[in-house]
Amino acid sequence: MNRQRLRSAFSLVAAVAVVLSVSAQSAVDTKNWTAAEDHQNMMDQLGIKALRPGPSGTESAPNHANYDEATANPFPNLPEVLTLKNGKKVTTAAKWWNQRRPEIVEDFEREVLGRIPKATPKVTWEVTKTAEAMVGNHPVIGKQLLGHVDNSSDPDIQVDIQMTLVLPADAKGPVPVMMMFGGRTIPEVAFPAPVFPGRGGAPGRGAPAGGRGPVAPPANADLPATEQLIADGWGFASINPGSIQADNGAGLTKGIIGLVNKGQPRKPDDWGALRAWGWGASRGLDYLETNQAVNAKQVGIEGVSRFGKAALVTMAFDTRFAVVLIGSSGEGGAKLHRRNWGEAVENLTGSGEYHWMAGNFLKYGASEATFGSKTPGDLPVDAHELLALCAPRPTFVSYGVPEKGDAKWLDHQGSFMAAVAAEPVFRLLGAKDLSVTADYRTAKMPPVNTGLLDGQLAWRQHDGGHTDAPNWKYFIPWADKFLHRARPGGRV
Repeated sequence: MNRQRLRSAFSLVAAVAVVLSVSAQSAVDTKNWTAAEDHQNMMDQLGIKALRPGPSGTESAPNHANYDEATANPFPNLPEVLTLKNGKKVTTAAKWWNQRRPEIVEDFEREVLGRIPKATPKVTWEVTKTAEAMVGNHPVIGKQLLGHVDNSSDPDIQVDIQMTLVLPADAKGPVPVMMMFGGRTIPEVAFPAPVFPGRGGAPGRGAPAGGRGPVAPPANADLPATEQLIADGWGFASINPGSIQADNGAGLTKGIIGLVNKGQPRKPDDWGALRAWGWGASRGLDYLETNQAVNAKQVGIEGVSRFGKAALVTMAFDTRFAVVLIGSSGEGGAKLHRRNWGEAVENLTGSGEYHWMAGNFLKYGASEATFGSKTPGDLPVDAHELLALCAPRPTFVSYGVPEKGDAKWLDHQGSFMAAVAAEPVFRLLGAKDLSVTADYRTAKMPPVNTGLLDGQLAWRQHDGGHTDAPNWKYFIPWADKFLHRARPGGRV
């Protein structure tokens, strides 16, 4: 009898301990975690004790980034884009679509960018404002839109996707549309400029720190991209990434990621901000598919800097997007992770940028962990395969020059190498590539202002700064050509 009472007492104590443990976890206000707290939580989940620090972008700093080509390729051999995991070669389009592409997608989702949940909330779009205006000399109709995300699973977290749509008023039929991350619109339907804590305004848009609006362009500057698009018969949409998911680690228990997770921390293979922004763009495309004034089969996606990364990710995973302009995307975008030049994997695994990626990506910056350590050379995929996921759709990689502010940090050469390494997939799928015959290990960028624009995979480094503005006048006719659409005046 005493033993039975003793066992009952132990059972009661254990039960109370479990209840207290659960209560303690519930008492933690994860919805208001700092980035440091969330970052540490992910390190704990992964068994990481220490991460290698990322290099500094200040060349006078002791830990400055490498800018010596002699030491830029510590892991020179990339994963073979047309070799299955079982070692067999991919020689047909069917094998790419049915076998190799799904392998690459799985690796990116598990280890690099994270998985979009199988069930995400419904988005209901509302037109909140309509206005007639002029873009240059062209009449347009603008709409301000809110995509209300169903938050019945967690009413404390509200997500309303902000998007504007501007179409030519005199169009004779459905028009193609370029969707721009953090991009431009007309004042009549504009939302307040997005501002990310500690990050200022949208990059590459001529916005000063704090996002206080555009500065006057130089007198000899090209027409704004918006005016070039409208003049060519395109429409344009602007989507605000910050209305989908915040650009910081503290926001991971808020926004669409926090809403799906009901305010709890991510699991290691959950999506990061890049996938979340892409999900929001896809929901914007859902709306465009319902708008009879839009040719939804000819919707493109564009972004610069971190939004250039997002544009590439969006294009790679949502095959409904027809064309992409990837502006100055750098590490996490078109740059090879395996390159030791400028911004590195270790910068993206630190607490300032880890939120872009899946939690599992932290493993590749680990110097001490229960699994030992890993390096970028251990990644199962690299940026050339992200570009390959866009094939055979038209894919334009854009950069500027360091002298004008498109910093060496971005590794223009590493992105060019990635594009060259993606060529075999474009060719396999019947598309034309860059026509670079050199091996990606030795391929060198063409001179500045020399575009490789004859194929669906395109490259051009302009002589401007951290923007894609100088490349729009090349991108638009290139996109028209490969979308097989007539340009004004009957040109194709």
